[in-house]
Amino acid sequence: MEKIVECVPNFSEGKDKEKINRIMSVFDNHDQVKVISYEPDADYNRTVVTLIGPPDAMVDAVLDLVGAAKKEIDLNQHEGIHPRMGAVDVIPFVPVENMGIKECVDLSKKTGKRIAKTYDIPVFLYAESAGKRYRKSLPKIRKGEFEGMKEKIKEDKWAPDYGEATIHPTFGAVAVGAREFLIAYNIDLDTDDKSIAKNLSRIIRKSSGGFQYIQAGPAYLEERGHVQVTMNILNYKKNPIYRIFEVIKMEAKRYSVDVPSAEIVGLIPKDALEESIDYYLDREYLSYDKEMDLDTLVFNVREHLRLRDFDKDKIIEAHLDES
Repeated sequence: MEKIVECVPNFSEGKDKEKINRIMSVFDNHDQVKVISYEPDADYNRTVVTLIGPPDAMVDAVLDLVGAAKKEIDLNQHEGIHPRMGAVDVIPFVPVENMGIKECVDLSKKTGKRIAKTYDIPVFLYAESAGKRYRKSLPKIRKGEFEGMKEKIKEDKWAPDYGEATIHPTFGAVAVGAREFLIAYNIDLDTDDKSIAKNLSRIIRKSSGGFQYIQAGPAYLEERGHVQVTMNILNYKKNPIYRIFEVIKMEAKRYSVDVPSAEIVGLIPKDALEESIDYYLDREYLSYDKEMDLDTLVFNVREHLRLRDFDKDKIIEAHLDES
């Protein structure tokens, strides 16, 4: 049985379409790796790429992506609302089929070593690949960002796992790791007041006493003219989407702010949606049909979770069925 891994590299360019296209063109040379999506965001000035494929082919493709980003991106000239420390900021490997997390850890270490050796870029291992507990958290590693990392990386505590303790002058540094499925989930607020998004983020995130597996913060989307609560759901089985969504809707009422929509960045497992739709249908005294097809599931997701720009291509099982 073929092994399939997901990789979700994020690179620090979300505005220049020609530059993004040049970077993404590296995947034209990697037939075994499927580009599920790439989602540029001008406000974040960041592109999230979702890939699936066999492990060895994935490593080769990711190495080429790093090389292209190194050529195209100079972080000295980069501004955006998303924290970043590298031209390719983070490279997570996620087990999908016939693989476990330990194999993804090994894959991340193999990739990190090759990045450091090939491009002279320092690499930090994070999440399940981290050698020390305090390095599991990507926000802790990335704190200070590209500018602050110039001095931070010289500290013994923050020496890179691979490469020299000096950031690349234009690329910076990159975090590579293995993790279970993470859901990148953003909730739109019908206001341009960033302080409201900041207060709501504080309510739901772990670091402020909120949900155990939630990282969250505020963002203002200039192109859309509103703020959002942007988050990572690190364990969707213990923190289902509907629970987060309902808390934000409830707390937003304190500010007389509507919650018109939300979005998923990258892929999402089918069962993460099923639990939430089951909840909403139950509120209407309807039973969830376990045989529901993906098109019907998507209809319900748009209706109840208000996910914009959402279709079945966002559901990972849709792509596994094709392979």
